[in-house]
Amino acid sequence: MNNTLVAIIIGIVAIFIGYNVYARRIDRNVIQSNANRATPAKMYMDGVDFMPTSRNVLYGYHFKSIAAAGPIVGAITAAALWGWLPSLIWLVLGVMFMGWASDYSAIAVSVRNDGNSLSAIAHKLIAPRTRTVLFVFIFFYLLLVAGAFGTLIATVLNVPSVPLGIIALALFGLLAGQLLYRAKLDLILVTAITVLGTLGAVLLNAIPKGFVLTAFTNFNAWLNSFAPPKGALFTVLNPTNPVAQQNVSITVSLVFWLLFMFVFCYLGSILPIWRYAQPVNYIGFWITALTIVIGGLGALLAFWVKPSVSTFHIPTYVGFSGPSVLKASGAIQPLWPMLFVTIACGAISGWHALIGSVSTARQIESEEDMLPVGGGAMLGLLSLLAVSVAVSTGGTTSTSVAITRFANGIAGFLNVFGVPINYGAAIARAAFVVIVITVTQLLFRIMRVTLGEWLGGRAPIFKNQHVATVISMAATALLVVSGTWVYIWQLFGASNQLLAALSLLVVTVWLVATRRNALYAGIPMVFMYVTTMAATLVTAYNLLETIFLKQVGKAGHEVAVVGSVITIGIAVLLFIAAILIAIDGIRAWRRYRKQPLEVAPQPVTA
Repeated sequence: MNNTLVAIIIGIVAIFIGYNVYARRIDRNVIQSNANRATPAKMYMDGVDFMPTSRNVLYGYHFKSIAAAGPIVGAITAAALWGWLPSLIWLVLGVMFMGWASDYSAIAVSVRNDGNSLSAIAHKLIAPRTRTVLFVFIFFYLLLVAGAFGTLIATVLNVPSVPLGIIALALFGLLAGQLLYRAKLDLILVTAITVLGTLGAVLLNAIPKGFVLTAFTNFNAWLNSFAPPKGALFTVLNPTNPVAQQNVSITVSLVFWLLFMFVFCYLGSILPIWRYAQPVNYIGFWITALTIVIGGLGALLAFWVKPSVSTFHIPTYVGFSGPSVLKASGAIQPLWPMLFVTIACGAISGWHALIGSVSTARQIESEEDMLPVGGGAMLGLLSLLAVSVAVSTGGTTSTSVAITRFANGIAGFLNVFGVPINYGAAIARAAFVVIVITVTQLLFRIMRVTLGEWLGGRAPIFKNQHVATVISMAATALLVVSGTWVYIWQLFGASNQLLAALSLLVVTVWLVATRRNALYAGIPMVFMYVTTMAATLVTAYNLLETIFLKQVGKAGHEVAVVGSVITIGIAVLLFIAAILIAIDGIRAWRRYRKQPLEVAPQPVTA
């Protein structure tokens, strides 16, 4: 039972049944998708945000937009804390009954409401106050994610074997947009040129003692020479590390790669969607998909070819309270509710719903594309398998360790096909950065849209896409270089799943208002609402108990104290915002139960 073969079979069977039996039935009987209805992408095509897109391209775009660091770091951390069995059960059941429903429904509701965002729909459907509160919630949620992801990206880019592949991704993304939409070249040809070119750059960067690796090594050393000793500008406290390793250096090279990430994401935020963000995500999809497919085949074949790789090296079940090592710090980590927010995007995610309503829905060419695009597979299962064979001990919550274990796990699977471990690990690290950075560029795109809609009416300068993007990036940079990202990451999972519950609340109210069966969205909404509200309180308690109370008054730990206070404050803000939205949602639900909306006829295509 404790091997990758059994886990993969369970995952494949569950996803097949969930999609073909359950999801198709909801699409057919509840949403009633119709290819003859005109979609917002066709009605409002502007070549910037509204752009009818082939489902083949859009599937890759959406898949890559929702596959980020959460499923990797979250699944790894959860497996180490509670064992691989609870993590696998939640990944499978969460995807089957909640994850696809959240993703698909957010797209469907937006498509049926002129491509409007969840905030705009909430304003119209629930109450004006709900829109304002949701804006506040979403912006601070995005800031949490940007701070956490920005640090992860900069940290991995700082490894000399990684950057060339990401530079190539940006350049080939620009090329792909030009070839597809200007030169009108065949999609298969463009895919081959750009994906193979990016993969070639990744492999070239991975050659041991090669000129590219040596060049980046020397470049980082040169940057760090400006801040002796050892290139450290200053240090921050990371309480998730062992005591002797809690002082973490912020180096010049780390700041440089953080700025590089901002340039990469700036292009994704301000350029038309077809010119950069969409093709970059499409290429990223293929890099990710190839890693998943080949790694998954390796995990499958390893059962017979290399049993040592296929065997789980962590306990099946650690216990409801998690490892005993955490109890000494004063932290509490009960399986419920913390498992469900630790895995984050692996099973259900607010980010998925957000990107689906704000971006993917505006590119849907036909309503029949909503289910295959919105009901796509998740990344969490392979991430869990990778760490399950790589981890020898449990209990850590370190994100840097989690990335290393992911890389080592994937390298082991690729090694089944004869790929050397060093190449496999380099490919996995590059795939990780591709996974995260392609999502982060869209994150900043949505941040500047949210900021503009939230404050643009009071101060028109916030509607300027350059100003809104720079403000969002400056706030993120402050989080990263101050070290508060350590605490922000701990709250990311809870806020992410809480946003999923909020999106399902909007969907549920819409279903009731339009005389549709709301149970498939309403039941997951209630479960995630209660679970994530509880997890937010647990996270705030852990920050207070393990950081603020232990570090307050200690010289040199002022950043830790301030960071914990800020994060606890954000946790309280999000908690109150969620309560206000729930109150408005319940009132709207009661109102539409008595008097549903009169649904206007939908426009049809010629």
